[in-house]
Amino acid sequence: MSGRVALVTGASRGIGRTVAEQLAAAGHRVACLASSGGAKDTCRDLEASGASALALCADVRDAAAVDAAFDEIEATFGPVEILVNNAGVTADGLVARMSDEQWQQVLDTNLTGAFHTIRRATPKLLRGRWGRIVNVSSVSAHAGAPGQANYAAAKAGLVGLTRAVARELASRHITCNIVAPGPIVTAMTEGMPEGWRATMEATVPLGRLGTPDEVAAAVTFLCSDAAGYVTGAVVPVDGGLGMGH
Repeated sequence: MSGRVALVTGASRGIGRTVAEQLAAAGHRVACLASSGGAKDTCRDLEASGASALALCADVRDAAAVDAAFDEIEATFGPVEILVNNAGVTADGLVARMSDEQWQQVLDTNLTGAFHTIRRATPKLLRGRWGRIVNVSSVSAHAGAPGQANYAAAKAGLVGLTRAVARELASRHITCNIVAPGPIVTAMTEGMPEGWRATMEATVPLGRLGTPDEVAAAVTFLCSDAAGYVTGAVVPVDGGLGMGH
C-alpha cells in the first residue's frame, strides 16, 4: 500500500493529524489541509520523521479553494489517490434556538466540504482506476445528540453521500467508506461542559473514551490494498456505543 498520494482534510490536530501520521508511516506522500495554518505544524513533524508532506491552507466550504489545493498537490506529488475527509466543526444549540448561520456553517463544512473534495478528486481517480475515499462521520449520525441537530444531520448526510459515491465508482476499483467515531479525546471534546466526559464513560460499554490513534487505525486500513473488497461500509469506532450501527 506504499507510495500513494494522500490528502487529509482537517489535518491540523486530533483525528486528522493522527491519520496523516499513520498514512505517512505507511509510506504515502501526504498532503495536509486545514483552514488555518495548523497543517504546517503537522507537515513539519511528518518531514522530520522522513516522510514527504505538503501543507495546504484552504476552507473546504469554498469549491475554488479546494480546486486550487488539488492543483498544488498534483503539481507537487501527482493526482490524489487516497482522500480522507475529516474536516469538521460544531456550532451547538437547541433546535428551537439554532440560527441559520449555525445550521449552514456545520452543513457546509462537514457535508458540502466532503462533496467538494470528492467531486474534485473523482475524474483522476477514475482515470487511475484505483482509489480510496474515507469520510469521517460520527456515532451522532444514527444516535442523534441533543443540541447538535446540525452536526447529526451533516454526519448522517455523509453516509448517504458515501454510499452513492461507492456505487458510482466501484467499477473502477475505487472504494468509499465511512469511519464513525464515538466520543474521542480531542480538543473538540475537551471543550465540552463539565461532567460530560464522566457521563460518556458511563454510557460507552467499554467504559472509556477512544483515542485518535484508534480511529486513525481504522481509516488507514480502509485506505489500504487489503481493504479493496470493502466499500459503502460504516465502520464504528465507538467503544460499542452504537452496537454496530
